[in-house]
Amino acid sequence: MKSITSFLIVVALITMNFTTPDKTLTKAERQAATKILEETKADIIKKVTGLSAAQLNFKATPESWSVAECVEHIAISESNIFAFCQTSLKEPADPSKRSEVKFTDEAVVQMITDRSSKIKASEAFVPSGKFGTFEGSLMAFKQKRDDHINYVKTTTDDLRNHYVDLPFGKLDAYQIILFMAAHSKRHTDQIDEILSNANFPKK
Repeated sequence: MKSITSFLIVVALITMNFTTPDKTLTKAERQAATKILEETKADIIKKVTGLSAAQLNFKATPESWSVAECVEHIAISESNIFAFCQTSLKEPADPSKRSEVKFTDEAVVQMITDRSSKIKASEAFVPSGKFGTFEGSLMAFKQKRDDHINYVKTTTDDLRNHYVDLPFGKLDAYQIILFMAAHSKRHTDQIDEILSNANFPKK
């Protein structure tokens, strides 16, 4: 009996000293991120499927982007924005910086999808024919998005205590994923604007 009691005491001490709180995403966080990633992916695909070459390449003005360019931009951004998240994870987790994150998850999505303020894309995000064809751009987006959905469903990374500093403020790594999904929604709305243009080709 004494040896059993001693064993239990040792186990309790090990558990007390070495067990750390769970830092992985909650079930609700995984579901919320997965939902917006899947819904925005489906919306993009639905909007561009079946468009002709003339429709894909139509521009309202010489300076405007076409549907094809919007899709390429979304595909480029899918990789570049997610890279911000992954880069942040290379630094040590720092819960002391949580107070510097001023935006709620909902506010991040609302801010990025709001097209009332237009922002000029930096050179790294500008469409340049990187994927060769419209089909190549769409395929690149779908493959990356599927990878990111799987990541959100399975990751054990501490996304809430790693951060990215952006021009408008600090976001945590989880919010960067929401930013990425909201960004694709922003440009799907831009595609809607192109499709509704009075001069958009009928076929």
